[in-house]
Amino acid sequence: MKKSPKSFFLPKHLVKKIQKINKNAAGRGRPQEVLKEKEEGRSTPHQVVSFYTWCRSSVILPSMIGHTFAVYNGQKHIPVYIREQMVGHKLGEFSPTRYFRGHKKTDRKAVRKKNKI
Repeated sequence: MKKSPKSFFLPKHLVKKIQKINKNAAGRGRPQEVLKEKEEGRSTPHQVVSFYTWCRSSVILPSMIGHTFAVYNGQKHIPVYIREQMVGHKLGEFSPTRYFRGHKKTDRKAVRKKNKI
């Protein structure tokens, strides 16, 4: 028996917002065309639309390419610009929740244990 592919999660309110923006963007040019123009160095009068979302488990779809999402990481919203390489990943992968600041330079307990051996 063959397994069906795992379904992905995307909240309905986010889908509606994306469809509305893509529908309105049809007159200005598709987001994919705007992305190509940016890579070529041509500037276009493109309005950057930012979606504020708390749903880090949402899967990135091709219809999201060219939009900026502000993804909540527990403290603040981090802007994430969606590119073609991100399709299939989750929004939470691009807004880290923890930052590694490095190990302490002088850890007294570790030095004591090392000297006892």
